[in-house]
Amino acid sequence: MKTLIVYYSYSGNTKEIAELIHKKIGGNIIRIETVIPYEGNYNKVVAQGQDEVNRDYCPEIKHLNVDLKDYDTIVIGTPVWWYTFAPAIHTFLNQHNFNGKKVYPFATNGGWIGHTFKDFNRACKGADIQEGMNIRFDQLTLCTKKIDIKNWIDKIK
Repeated sequence: MKTLIVYYSYSGNTKEIAELIHKKIGGNIIRIETVIPYEGNYNKVVAQGQDEVNRDYCPEIKHLNVDLKDYDTIVIGTPVWWYTFAPAIHTFLNQHNFNGKKVYPFATNGGWIGHTFKDFNRACKGADIQEGMNIRFDQLTLCTKKIDIKNWIDKIK
């Protein structure tokens, strides 16, 4: 089984979890980055994110040197922006074919998961979507029990 861990992280929380998963299971890891980075204070970024989610906007992302045909299992990490995955993840999902892939989504958030995992099911047509992991942070402090994260990661192995 060849595994890819792909994630988008604004504050660093999603990156922290993606790197933990990578350390435990190996595989390849790739960070998604927008061509035009989000700038300004927190409130400005939140307002921009809300606008993008409401418009179903897909920002341009930097080229990823990856071919999903090379992988059986794909772990996808996103922060929750307005009850769904971040717009950069939306772009990534629209650009790739997940048919026949086993997909393990995880979402970092401040307690409002919304419909993120339902949206993964809709966006990854033809994929075998596995149970997602909701990982809660209070700003930069992890609130989800580490044993719960470990148990979820063990399902990927």
